[in-house]
Amino acid sequence: MDISGLTEELRVNDANLSRSTFEDVNLSGSLFKNTRLTTVRFHDVDLTNTKLTNVNLTQVEIQDCTLTGMKINGILVEELIALYKSRHT
Repeated sequence: MDISGLTEELRVNDANLSRSTFEDVNLSGSLFKNTRLTTVRFHDVDLTNTKLTNVNLTQVEIQDCTLTGMKINGILVEELIALYKSRHT
């Protein structure tokens, strides 16, 4: 299905969109609830001001990303990385 150029709100419920491609798409203000995103890849994605709550991050890998202001359970990730590096160098 091709919905190129769609500019109105899209509601998707009880659907299987596995193997879909989202390219040059604005999903700002969207809600993902009870959604499976296993084995998904994000490339050149802006997650500024995104909040993840009750999310399973098992085996998630983050590479070459800007982490400014990113917190995990209220702790700045940059500080965690600096502390780790200071103890492992």
